[in-house]
Amino acid sequence: MSSGRDFNESPKHFMVLDAIARGMKKVDSIAKVTKLSKDEVELIVNDLRTQKLINVNEKRGFFGNKKIELYISDTGSRILETKKEELAYKSQRLQQLYQSGDRGQMQSYMDDNRMWMPMMLFSGLMSMVMFAGMMSFMGMAMNPGESAQTEGQVDESGGSGAEDTGAASDSGASDTGDTGGFSDMGAGGGMDTGGFDSF
Repeated sequence: MSSGRDFNESPKHFMVLDAIARGMKKVDSIAKVTKLSKDEVELIVNDLRTQKLINVNEKRGFFGNKKIELYISDTGSRILETKKEELAYKSQRLQQLYQSGDRGQMQSYMDDNRMWMPMMLFSGLMSMVMFAGMMSFMGMAMNPGESAQTEGQVDESGGSGAEDTGAASDSGASDTGDTGGFSDMGAGGGMDTGGFDSF
């Protein structure tokens, strides 16, 4: 990816940038929260570094091994914030269409913005419960990127309702350590996660 235009059309780049902005400093932890492969994250990190959207801090560990930590740059922060504002507007528009019950307009708008759904889910701009309802309403299946974000995704910034999807017990248990499978117990009301946010 050499041009800003290509980057601006890459939801995975923005997901990695958002993870770094939230304090993820290592490729392994970024891969875990974004549900992307480690190799893909490394390629994206190199792109972001080349475009000066992140800074890389290299340190020597206790035994002489090299430790690399990633930080978002000021430019990266501005670009990420602009993209999140744009996606927040799209998310609100989609929710309005869903609430109006206009399936045709909603289908068209969803098709035009489908590639950004995993980023909207990852960054908490769209509720996972709302998204699942929309997909059901339209009779559509989730693509792998959307499915990965709805299954056990934990929002590092304080929880966006991922625990309420009920899928955390299978795929995300090793990531969070304490989801246990109790997330379905209060599915009818509210966001009472009862201590599962152990960060």
